[in-house]
Amino acid sequence: MSEPGIVTPEAVVLSFETAGVGSRIVAELIDLSVQFVAGVLVVGGAALLGATHLGLAGVYVGLFLVAFGYPVAMETLWRGRTLGKAAMGLRVVTVEGAPVRFRHALIRGALGLVDFWATSGAAAVLCVLATKRNQRLGDLAAGTLVLRERASRQSLSALTFWVPPGWEGYAATLDVSAVTTADYQAVRSFLVRAPTLDPWTRERLAREIANAVLPRLHHQPPPGVPAEVFLACVAALYQARQRRAPTGGTYPASRSYPASERPSAQ
Repeated sequence: MSEPGIVTPEAVVLSFETAGVGSRIVAELIDLSVQFVAGVLVVGGAALLGATHLGLAGVYVGLFLVAFGYPVAMETLWRGRTLGKAAMGLRVVTVEGAPVRFRHALIRGALGLVDFWATSGAAAVLCVLATKRNQRLGDLAAGTLVLRERASRQSLSALTFWVPPGWEGYAATLDVSAVTTADYQAVRSFLVRAPTLDPWTRERLAREIANAVLPRLHHQPPPGVPAEVFLACVAALYQARQRRAPTGGTYPASRSYPASERPSAQ
């Protein structure tokens, strides 16, 4: 399942793909196989002690550590991975995109007793299917996501937008202080996709997004300002505001606009 992305404080959008039910089930089955083998070893080791109070206590403690301690320890020490997740190319991260810590793994492990053991996995499957970002109960409580790490390595990208050459003077008249993260994300998504669109669709989408963002700026572009140029200026200035960086450079998705086809943002 694709996720729109995480917007960092530096105005960088990280796109990623959350893990679906299929890959998570396979990863969990691998982990359960590991836990089963570990459980057999625990019971076998306890059997050597005989039917004593110490032996029984060892079995209970050992099985609890296998069921609860394995995922918590692995995700904490291996930065969000277990053997099953590593085999399937999955990793647990926080909803902000940061590595999970012990408290995240602990909450996920505690709710895992409900997600997997108490309900035989039914709660986890139903919750993953019902949530937008494929989260089970443990993920919702801990504020985490399970990502497809292999796909994410290719899709995580940081793009820097610049004021299109020759439009620096116009950009200086814009005040983007009221532009929200959601506005920026919409503008960014369009600018990234723009080169792949046909001219008519590209112009229409640019107009629509520009008209949605314009009220934030309390600005009316003068005649002849292309909608896409306006959006490029907004993206560049928003990033510059967030990162306190200069706004000179080249906008990679820009193109020349003959006077007869300039798409006004009006």
